[in-house]
Amino acid sequence: MTTTTSTAAPASRRIASLDVARGIAILGTLGTNVWIFTEPRGMMGYLDSVGTESLPIRVLQTLAQGKFLGLLSLMFGVGLAIQQASALRHGKPWPGRYWRRALVLFLDGLVHFLLIAEFDVLMGYAMVSFLVSALLILQPRARTRWVVASVGVHLAMVALAVVGMSLAGGPSQPRDPAQFNPYADGSFWDLVVFRADHALAFRAEAVFLIPLTIAMFLTGARLFQSGLFTSDGAALRRRLMVIGAVAAPIDLALGIAGAPLGFSGPAVFVGRYVVAPVVALGLLALIAEFYQRRGIGRVGGALSKVGKTALSCYVLQNVIASVLCYGWGLGLAARYGAEHRLVFTVAVYAVVVACLLVVSGLWTRKFSRGPIEMAMHRLA
Repeated sequence: MTTTTSTAAPASRRIASLDVARGIAILGTLGTNVWIFTEPRGMMGYLDSVGTESLPIRVLQTLAQGKFLGLLSLMFGVGLAIQQASALRHGKPWPGRYWRRALVLFLDGLVHFLLIAEFDVLMGYAMVSFLVSALLILQPRARTRWVVASVGVHLAMVALAVVGMSLAGGPSQPRDPAQFNPYADGSFWDLVVFRADHALAFRAEAVFLIPLTIAMFLTGARLFQSGLFTSDGAALRRRLMVIGAVAAPIDLALGIAGAPLGFSGPAVFVGRYVVAPVVALGLLALIAEFYQRRGIGRVGGALSKVGKTALSCYVLQNVIASVLCYGWGLGLAARYGAEHRLVFTVAVYAVVVACLLVVSGLWTRKFSRGPIEMAMHRLA
C-alpha cells in the first residue's frame, strides 16, 4: 500500500471548506436537474429541447451544466482519499470492506432511480467507487496512467457521439400532444413503471460517464493528497483557477452559440462532457482558495450544513421538486412549465434551495450526519 503525506491546514478550516464545496456541488446539480423537473414532458422533453431554448434559458443552463456534477465527482474522490487516510491511520487495511459501502450506495441509487429520478448518479458513483477504492493503493504514477487512459477513452466516446449526432442531423420529430405523458398525467406508480421500462435508455449516461468518473474520482483524491485544501497548496490552486478561467468562456460560448449556428446538440454535449469538468477543477480550487483567506461566515456555514448532509440533500431536493412539478404531486410543470418556463424554473429552484437550507440547518443542530448517511453507515 502507498501512503501519502501532505501538510495540513487547521482542521476546522480544512473540514469547513470541504463541506462548503460539497454543499455548492449539491445545490449546483439542482441547477441542472431543475430544468428536467419543470419541463412538462420531464426528461423526454428536456432531451428534445436542451440547447435550443431562449437565450436567457441557455445561459442559465450552461452556467450549471456539467460543472457541478464535475465538482460533485471531484468531492467524491476527495471523500475516498479521506476514508483511505483514516483507515491507514487506524491500522486498518484499505480498501478492506469498502465494498459494503459501495453496495449500499448502489442499492440506494437503484431505489432513488426507480422512485424519484431517472437521472440518478448514485448507481454510477457506487460502481466506480468500488474500482477507484482499490486503485488508491497504487503509486501516484500508476494512478496518473489510469487517469490519462480513462480520459482518452472518454474523449474517444465523446468524439464518436458527436460524429453520430452530426450525421443524424435535423431536429427530432415532434411528439403527439395527445400521447400519454407520465410526468404530467401519470400516477407515482406510472412513473416508476416508466423508468423501469426505459431503464436502458435512462442508465445510458451513467455507463457513458464511467471513464470520466474514474478520472474525476482519482483526480479529486490526488488533489486532496497534494494539499489543495492546505496553506501549502496555493500554487496548485492558482494553476487550477487559471485553467478553469480559460475553460469557462469556452463552455459558455458552446452553450450559447450552438443553437444559432445549427449544432446545439454537439455543442452542449462537448460543453457538458469535455469542457465543464475542466471548469469544475477551477471551481474547486476557487472554493479552497476563498476559504483559506477568510472565515466560513454565515453563507459558508449554511452551505457547509448542506455539505454535511450532502447525500440526504441530493435525494431530498429531487423529492421536493418531484412533488412540486409532477402530476402525482402538485403538477405545476404542466400548468406553468411551458409558457413561463424561465420564471417558473427559477422559482422552483429558489423554493427547493430554501427548503434544503432550512432542513439541513435544523438537522445538523442535533446530528453530524444526514439521515441517509447515518443509515448507510450502520448498514455498511
